[in-house]
Amino acid sequence: MNIPNFLSLLRIILVPAVVIFLMQGSFSKALIFFTVSGITDAMDGFLARILKQQTIIGSYLDPIADKALLVSCFLALSIMGIIPGWLTVIVISRDIIILVGVSIFSMMAISFEIHPTFVSKVTTVLQIFTVLLVLLFKCKCILGSFDYMWVMLFYWFTALFTVISGLNYIARGVKLINNQAP
Repeated sequence: MNIPNFLSLLRIILVPAVVIFLMQGSFSKALIFFTVSGITDAMDGFLARILKQQTIIGSYLDPIADKALLVSCFLALSIMGIIPGWLTVIVISRDIIILVGVSIFSMMAISFEIHPTFVSKVTTVLQIFTVLLVLLFKCKCILGSFDYMWVMLFYWFTALFTVISGLNYIARGVKLINNQAP
C-alpha cells in the first residue's frame, strides 16, 4: 500500500473518532481530528501526483473518505441541532444522486469515469468549511465581531453550490446515457 492510499484509509478510520467526539460535545477534539482529516486529504492527493502513485484503489478511497467524513459530520451535527436538517438533507441527497447514477451506468454497462467538475470541487470545499466553521464557532475559537449570521450565510452558499453540483451531475449523466442509447 502506498502512502497516499494509506492516508485515505487513515481518513476513513478517523471518521468514527470525529463522530464520537461530536456526540460527546467534545468539539475541540472533534475539530482536531477533523483538521487532521483535512490535512491528510490535501496530502494524499498531492503525494499521489508528486510521487506518481495514483492508483485505481486510491481513486475510490479518496472520495469514499471525503463522503464518509462529511456525511457523518453533517448527520451528527444535524441530529444535535447545530446544523439545520434541511442542509444535511441537501448534502446527502446529492451524494445519493451520484451513487444512483453510478449504479444506473453499471447496470446499463455504460463505461464512464467520474471527474469532479469545478463546481463539485467548490461544493466539497464549502461543505468542509461549513463543518470547520461550525466547529470553530462551537469551540469559541472565533471571537470578536464574528456573528453567527456568517455561519448561516455559509449554510446557504453550501446549499446553493450543492444543488448546482447535483444538477450538474444529473445533466452529465443524462447526456452520457443519451449518447449511449441505440
